[in-house]
Amino acid sequence: MTKLSVNINKIATLRNARGGETPSVTEAAVKIQEFGGQGITIHPRPDERHITRKDVYDLKPLVTTEFNIEGNPHQSFIDMVLDVKPEQVTLVPDADDAITSNAGWDTKKHLDYLTGIIATFKNAGIRTSIFLDPLPELVEYAAKTGTDRIELYTEAYAKNYSINKEQAIKPYYDTAVAATEFGLGINAGHDLSLDNLKYFADHIPNLLEVSIGHALISEALYMGLENTVQAYLKRLAKW
Repeated sequence: MTKLSVNINKIATLRNARGGETPSVTEAAVKIQEFGGQGITIHPRPDERHITRKDVYDLKPLVTTEFNIEGNPHQSFIDMVLDVKPEQVTLVPDADDAITSNAGWDTKKHLDYLTGIIATFKNAGIRTSIFLDPLPELVEYAAKTGTDRIELYTEAYAKNYSINKEQAIKPYYDTAVAATEFGLGINAGHDLSLDNLKYFADHIPNLLEVSIGHALISEALYMGLENTVQAYLKRLAKW
């Protein structure tokens, strides 16, 4: 079964809009795990506009499933990840001022850069994943970096799902097949939702994990957090 890792950045965004500690990022993480979530994802950015460095350290002892930290591997990010030692680090090439992640790595162009960073994390016992557009030709170079996994950047799939889902899924399927051939694990994330998740999970071979935040937290406003986590888990179930 594909694991569900819940990105809790939006909880932090809501908290920071008012100040204080409500809603609590740490309590949300604990509850999500109690409700069946199989991982917690965070994406701390340099300006701390949602997840803060303090959050990263506060969450570490509370995440009993899988802790996944995403981010652009600037030196300060690398140092923090090495100190916290999450189960997984996902490398994302977003600009500091990006509203949200908007592209995957060009693994051919940045091969040497990524190879060195990934070696650093793997030497510390941290599983690595590279955020990747659905381009099969980049998978070979992702594999050359030494990464354990790729994370398929699914915005294009989500955008085109309602127009032509077969066409929308094809480059992701092709990329997943290539990743499997090169021995890479496959994660996915960005704009996956209750509407489009099941079709994606059913058609991507060897999908190990999805990271979902914005849609899940938004849907929880109407359905409640427990019901929403359970609904996502049902979408991922294979029976």
